[in-house]
Amino acid sequence: MNYPHIDNVIVELGPLALRWYGVMYVLGFAAFYLLGKWRSQRKLTRWTPPEIADLLFYGVAGVVIGGRVGFVLFYGFEDFLRDPLWLVRIWEGGMSFHGGLLGVAGAAWLYAKKTSRSLFDVTDLAAPLAPVGLGFGRLGNFINAELPGRVTESPLGVRFPCASVGDLNLACFGEFEPALRHVSSLYQAAAEGLVLFALVWWFAARPRRTGQISGMFLLGYGGLRFLTEFFREPDVHKGFVAFDWLTMGQALSLPMAAFGLYLLVRKQATRTA
Repeated sequence: MNYPHIDNVIVELGPLALRWYGVMYVLGFAAFYLLGKWRSQRKLTRWTPPEIADLLFYGVAGVVIGGRVGFVLFYGFEDFLRDPLWLVRIWEGGMSFHGGLLGVAGAAWLYAKKTSRSLFDVTDLAAPLAPVGLGFGRLGNFINAELPGRVTESPLGVRFPCASVGDLNLACFGEFEPALRHVSSLYQAAAEGLVLFALVWWFAARPRRTGQISGMFLLGYGGLRFLTEFFREPDVHKGFVAFDWLTMGQALSLPMAAFGLYLLVRKQATRTA
């Protein structure tokens, strides 16, 4: 089976183009607000819809700035040195979740300071609302034919376009690579978007100590990302960063999961809002 060809441009008006990758981010932000509003209306949180909208504004800035800067630093610094303007060409793809997480953490800290809340009060609200957006982001990767999976003989494998795997297989000529690869973008969409959402949403249905919901998100994402990375081809210019099997995504996920576990088990009396 060949990888489906999907035009990443939905509509083009002169120099302006509406791309699927950008639409996925908009859908993710919309899901964040609508899910937060639903929780507010059912008294599952003391946050009001206007407060959730304000937090979303901060979060969007954190996701975009942190995600892009993180991708450049973690995965494409050499490309940035060759072409500094590549940093701002987000529509070409290339966002790092771990960089976006750091950007969101900074935005959450600023919003917490502005509203006289604790950082974990803010992140505990955001944690159940974020996974759906992560899933949409991975669907954007799928549409762009990004994140080629590892070669496999599994019936789940597909033939990727040579344009997507050319750096991984210099012998790839023509339209599609002969070898089958895992569609790792869809694996990660399911893990980060569906499984993580169900896990954190369920965990947040009961009152928890401040920071625990954030901890479940960090532990859940870190563990799921670590596992799904075994199906994803490492970035060609990075390769394995240690032990001949550890990818950059796994290396960044380990401390994230460890901190999440700490937040879950630490003793702290205050209950989350």
